[in-house]
Amino acid sequence: MQQDNALAPGRRLSALRQAQGLSQRRAAELAGLTHSAISTIEQDKVSPALSTLQKLLRVYGLTLSEFFSEPVKPRRPRVVVEAQDLVEIGSQGVSLRLVHNGNDRRALGMMLETWQPGASSGEKIRHAGEETGILLEGEIVLTVNGEEYHLRAGQSYVIDTGQPHSIKNVSSRVCRIVSAHTPATF
Repeated sequence: MQQDNALAPGRRLSALRQAQGLSQRRAAELAGLTHSAISTIEQDKVSPALSTLQKLLRVYGLTLSEFFSEPVKPRRPRVVVEAQDLVEIGSQGVSLRLVHNGNDRRALGMMLETWQPGASSGEKIRHAGEETGILLEGEIVLTVNGEEYHLRAGQSYVIDTGQPHSIKNVSSRVCRIVSAHTPATF
């Protein structure tokens, strides 16, 4: 008996990832998995463990029951997004709460970021696009292409994200940032 490809979990996960505009590498990064794990799962070469599936579904904003239920007719994108509906995609002392209204073709991404004291984005990040942000409270060091910028509450930044960049909260207080980025890849 041949498996129906429309119901194959790997193909469904691939479609979910692509609908959100995420690369396999970015999805793996957000889920705490390896790129090769995402690749083999999406090709239906292996069935994901329940814990792995939950990690991926968390990134895609779905529960296990939603993933395994019958497809629902798409809803119109929301105009108002409640605070509890922001999508958490951060980790390791950094909360990144994505404003997502259900429109998978949106051109702009916006986040409410909370950086714990000493938290850092780690290694320099590089991806196509542009990002802007305003610090609501706290202090950060923004490093862009090897140059450091010390920012305090009330200051803003605009960067070409194609250049290597990183952020670190250098203060002993929580830092909060509202940021927007293009393209809306997560």
